[in-house]
Amino acid sequence: MSEIALDEPGRPRSALTGRMVLVLLFAFFATVASVNAVMIHYALSTFRGQVADHPYEVGLAFNREIAASHAQDARHWAVEIVLPRSSSDRRFEASIRDASGAPIDGLKVVATFAAPVDGRLDRSVELTERASGRYAGEIPVAAGNWDLEIRSDRDGEPLFRSKNRVVIE
Repeated sequence: MSEIALDEPGRPRSALTGRMVLVLLFAFFATVASVNAVMIHYALSTFRGQVADHPYEVGLAFNREIAASHAQDARHWAVEIVLPRSSSDRRFEASIRDASGAPIDGLKVVATFAAPVDGRLDRSVELTERASGRYAGEIPVAAGNWDLEIRSDRDGEPLFRSKNRVVIE
């Protein structure tokens, strides 16, 4: 038969004491609290997932957006974007034509390159009219996947809006 060494009469040396249980309990909750604090910090300091700065106002303007979309569809405009094939060429071009194929000039055209994941990387560029119905600008972003939004208006009235995923090389 084996013998167990005892510190006090009737108590083995390896038994948990009340003090040890209290320390383990505090260590457990301190670990949980510190992990939660780190995760809260990273959740608040990284991308919040918010697309619009004022989502309530954007929601109120929804009916105006629908009416503008119907008006855009009725125009039957054709907008073609030509992106460069080489990474050294940073210029891109937009060609805008009406339903009959005639070029449309005199527009204010703005292109926004939006990062699909982080809105802080979004960059906009106003395109200049190079020829009748042809607008050009510099690509303001690095290589990668981007959401390209083209907006054109005349005298403050929005006439065309399009959003497409593009790959910049």
